[in-house]
Amino acid sequence: MPVSHSPEIHARLLARIPETTGYELREWFDILDRGPALTSCVERAHWLSDEYGLTHGYATAIVQEFDRRRRRHTLIPFQRGRRTTARS
Repeated sequence: MPVSHSPEIHARLLARIPETTGYELREWFDILDRGPALTSCVERAHWLSDEYGLTHGYATAIVQEFDRRRRRHTLIPFQRGRRTTARS
């Protein structure tokens, strides 16, 4: 999935995810890990958007960042004692 916005906008979206969604980026990564086996970035962004009520911009930013960090093996380590599921 090509980035549909500039790196600066992508970074701003990522920075606002906790405040806007109520969940940390790591929690969204965990949700993607446990979610359905969708292979397309677009499908996963639509699934996040539909299932969790995210705007398409935030859902896309989460999926793109998840894939970028997974390719580089730099996923955020799980923090014990924190929520691991998002509100529906």
